[in-house]
Amino acid sequence: MGKGKFAARKLKKDRQKHRWSDTGYQRRMLRLDEKADPLEGSPQGRGIVLEKVGIEAKQPNSAIRKCVRVQLIKNGRQVTAFCPGDGAIGVIDEHDEVLIERIGGRMGRSMGDIPGVRFKVIHVNGVSLEELVRGNVEKPMR
Repeated sequence: MGKGKFAARKLKKDRQKHRWSDTGYQRRMLRLDEKADPLEGSPQGRGIVLEKVGIEAKQPNSAIRKCVRVQLIKNGRQVTAFCPGDGAIGVIDEHDEVLIERIGGRMGRSMGDIPGVRFKVIHVNGVSLEELVRGNVEKPMR
């Protein structure tokens, strides 16, 4: 390790070289998490509902969480999205256009007792799902 008066260049170069042994730095620089992400780094994404699915909650809970399979418009990838709200699944039909966002679990993983589900539905055919569930607005046909 250089300690001389003019060693700054070597110190800087060595530091840059050794940063690559840090996994977090490597994944950031090569944008691996962005490439693996179905939304490709964006906060929200639009998609078409393919089917409604019920997913069993993890232990110790016992429930069937209502979700939908969505095909994203931007890249054609399929993801499962949770439908929050009492009776929300009744509002959503197949071939509806939905807007999805991340569910907010730790480090991009699933949240709570829903295994493998990382997204939630927030809009259906351009109308807020929350308002549809409450009955404030009617769903437009498209």
